Amino acid sequence: MKKYIIDTNALISFVTDRNPDQQVKIDKLFNDAVRLRILVLCPQNVLTEFVYVMDKVYQIPKSEINKIVRDFIDMPGIEVVHDLNMKTLMSYWPEVFKDYGDAIIATLCKNTKGSLIVTFDRKFRTKLKKIGLST
Repeated sequence: MKKYIIDTNALISFVTDRNPDQQVKIDKLFNDAVRLRILVLCPQNVLTEFVYVMDKVYQIPKSEINKIVRDFIDMPGIEVVHDLNMKTLMSYWPEVFKDYGDAIIATLCKNTKGSLIVTFDRKFRTKLKKIGLST
């Protein structure tokens, strides 16, 4: 089964109307996950960043954010990942990736054979390609 690692910006695009084109793309990915055609891996820090942005930037009530996160983690085809190879992570951060969250996602991708990263961040994608990871 193909595995995709989701970035915070993809999750935010799914639940907001900030970019309809991105929303359509991520909706298709989640529909495939629900049908168990793919597996979507979500690093725990992505959920932390998501909660922060929804609270501080979008000012969504905490109870509503809680429901969104609960619904997401209960979806078939979604797996929240907590374990990381810390040696790989420290080899990426801060030399390769200045953003610690990006380094976590890259680490998970490197240690999950055949996985792809789902992100709308162009700079992050460029760095991923430079080190041989796929988006």
